[in-house]
Amino acid sequence: MEEKNLETAVEETAEKMENLGQALEESYSYMGDGEYDTDTLLAWEKINRYKESGEILPVTVSGIVNKGVIALVEGVRGFIPVSRLDISHVEDTNDWLGRDIRVRVIEADMEKGKLVLSAREILREESAAARKAQKEMAASKIAVGSIVEGRVESLQPYGAFVDLGDGVSGLVHISQISVNHIKSPKEALETGQTVRAKVIKNQDGKISLSIRELLEEQRVQEEQEIKNNIPKVESIGTSLGDLLSGIKLK
Repeated sequence: MEEKNLETAVEETAEKMENLGQALEESYSYMGDGEYDTDTLLAWEKINRYKESGEILPVTVSGIVNKGVIALVEGVRGFIPVSRLDISHVEDTNDWLGRDIRVRVIEADMEKGKLVLSAREILREESAAARKAQKEMAASKIAVGSIVEGRVESLQPYGAFVDLGDGVSGLVHISQISVNHIKSPKEALETGQTVRAKVIKNQDGKISLSIRELLEEQRVQEEQEIKNNIPKVESIGTSLGDLLSGIKLK
């Protein structure tokens, strides 16, 4: 009986030691690996998460080095190449010392101690978003039925794109270019030419124009003006009568 209890006790002790070993193994990931301390491992773990998610990080430029600047992320020294500081060309990196900027992690390698950051992509995205918003706003103000003027920016087999300003373009379908039948937009238009057209559709920022409708409306208006300027028959007769009344026959 005593031997059985001893065997059980030994087995329980062995199981406890095995569990303790596993716990120690798990704790190593938080205590460092002998080469890196805990704080360093946790910092790089966060940095890799930032890289995967593309998170925007606020940092302060703390140093100037050859071909770039330095900023800390989670206490780790990060390098921002001069080409990735701004959208435009940076002449003097010294002007950036102490400046608060926003960056993304684009390269992270703990073993090589390499952390590369970039602000340029964020600025490009924001600039593109601002241009898009400005374009949408400008396009929304162009009313159907209004007359617009623009420059032909490109000719395609199916029509012509007209630059209306503020990044907004309108399409004149080939069927809407001329009052006469044409096989190609090049028969009636050329790139760079200034044209006037009528807005016939504006949906989701896509603007359709018609030069033909405008020409037809102008033709009808001119014909009406001609008709309005033709003297009435009664008026002509009266005028002739008045004219003849002053003539004496011998």
